[in-house]
Amino acid sequence: MNSIVNKLNDLKKEKNAIILAHIYQRPEVQDIADFVGDSLDLSKKVFITDAKTIVFCGIHFMAETAYILNPNKTVLIPDISAGCPMADMITVQQLKEFKSKFKNPFVIAYVNTSAEIKAQSDICCTSSNAISILNHTYSTNKDMDILFIPDRNLGHYIQKMSGIKINLWNGFCPTHNNFILSEHVLKMKNEHPQAEILVHPECRPEVIEIANHAMSTGTMCKYVKNSDNKDFIIGTEIGILHKLKKENPNKNFYPVTDLAECPNMKKTNIEKIIDVLQNTKNIVSVNDEIRKKAYLPISKMLNISC
Repeated sequence: MNSIVNKLNDLKKEKNAIILAHIYQRPEVQDIADFVGDSLDLSKKVFITDAKTIVFCGIHFMAETAYILNPNKTVLIPDISAGCPMADMITVQQLKEFKSKFKNPFVIAYVNTSAEIKAQSDICCTSSNAISILNHTYSTNKDMDILFIPDRNLGHYIQKMSGIKINLWNGFCPTHNNFILSEHVLKMKNEHPQAEILVHPECRPEVIEIANHAMSTGTMCKYVKNSDNKDFIIGTEIGILHKLKKENPNKNFYPVTDLAECPNMKKTNIEKIIDVLQNTKNIVSVNDEIRKKAYLPISKMLNISC
């Protein structure tokens, strides 16, 4: 492993590169990354990095976002096929038709969307800041019809928490929606009654109802670190367990289910990272017209969140 780390360090120095990894990445990928975080953390990091090359260990829309914020930098993704089923659940044409049903549509787009969808939206959000983005939107646009795309579960959650009426698109994350089920949570709660239940707001509403807290992965990591509790049931993609255990060795973590694994997040490995750095391959870019349009809702989000 030391030789691999040395090789990566040499390549990073040669290419003036930074390696960013999402919390759902494989443990070995997280361990060699310069920074590990959730979507909001990573968006902020790419916004301020001085590196000339960004290796984004995540999925395609994340690398696109990095390029949109840094068009003068080289953005590489270790596996070009690492996509997001939720992002694919809405097309530009579908969004235009959705907007046409309302007199004054205002679109909040979850970052789990393509650059083309972001370009058709008014502001972006992540699961970390979705409630604050919604509250800000409503306070400045009370006469608008707020549309939330594409995740119905996150949308349902922020609507309930804020009390603000929004119009939801019927998309979802297959990993959270199809594998983290209420019966799994209840089973784990029965086995570990002393544990706090933390779930991601991409989970179904009935799962969130059972949980003690619904929160983004980044918020989850901070919460656990500051909590006096020693036991936690975790309802999100299982890649987060590595970071949680690494940062909290004296605490216990129980996944709601081992099936909650995103196959696209797991496509990245160290060999692919070395390959793209060595050969400057899998370059991610966005058409300049779309990039400029997509930049606006992302920058609005960051200005509110920072």
